[in-house]
Amino acid sequence: MKNLINYYCLIIIPFALLIIGIKTEFISMGQFLVLFIFYALPYRGVTDYYRLRSKNVINKSQYLIILIPGSRIKYFRELYFV
Repeated sequence: MKNLINYYCLIIIPFALLIIGIKTEFISMGQFLVLFIFYALPYRGVTDYYRLRSKNVINKSQYLIILIPGSRIKYFRELYFV
């Protein structure tokens, strides 16, 4: 996942689908909250881990550290700009 465009697609498309689902009333507010929590915690943690891992910024043993909310801030530049 070294390609920045692929990474942005992986993080934006699911969120956009959530927004479209709630706007069109395809999903209820309760379903939206559950899916948003899943998106924010495990999904983004895993995608950020694989991006940092593919760029050799972190190693395999740091997997659980990346899943902690807020711990990815120190890798902000590597995740979104480089």
